[in-house]
Amino acid sequence: MNKISVKPNNDFCPQTLFLYGTYDENGKADFGLFCWFSYMWDTELGVMCCIGGKKLTLDNIHRDKVFSACLVTEEMLPQADYLGCVSGYKEEKMKIDLDIGKGAVLPVPILNNSPVIFELEVKQFIPMDDSEVMLCKIRNVLQDENLATKDKSDVEKLAGIAPVKTTCGRYFSYKGEDLELWGQPMKKLNK
Repeated sequence: MNKISVKPNNDFCPQTLFLYGTYDENGKADFGLFCWFSYMWDTELGVMCCIGGKKLTLDNIHRDKVFSACLVTEEMLPQADYLGCVSGYKEEKMKIDLDIGKGAVLPVPILNNSPVIFELEVKQFIPMDDSEVMLCKIRNVLQDENLATKDKSDVEKLAGIAPVKTTCGRYFSYKGEDLELWGQPMKKLNK
């Protein structure tokens, strides 16, 4: 296949979606949708992530140096899309129906319907021109107990939780099916 040069982009490179949970300065839970998330090694498994632009989530992480990263599933997509499209600085953002719990190890809000949740502590901030990279220690992983059973294969378990991916301004199912453009799934919410 012949190759062509294009402007820098990450189209056709799907990324998994996470809702980052933080508390604002008044102790109120806030969640934002992010996908610049991956793993690293520094004597143990860690997380590296990046947040671009000015975001309440980043303000909260700077202040407390902890946050949760809740894996987004197809079932969660309308809420996740809303939380990603509406600014955290808008007071009405968190006035939607969410099943919010608390981290087991860190003082972070979690979404109880997420099957995999990382409790993260930022070890290092790396400021960029219009974003910030964070290197994080995984302090705990909360996981649905059915993911630890041996009665299903890992492939079946992954298909069962149905994590959502994104690329090209669209959401995709675990199996690669189109789940709409950014901003569309939230229209299904009854706020």
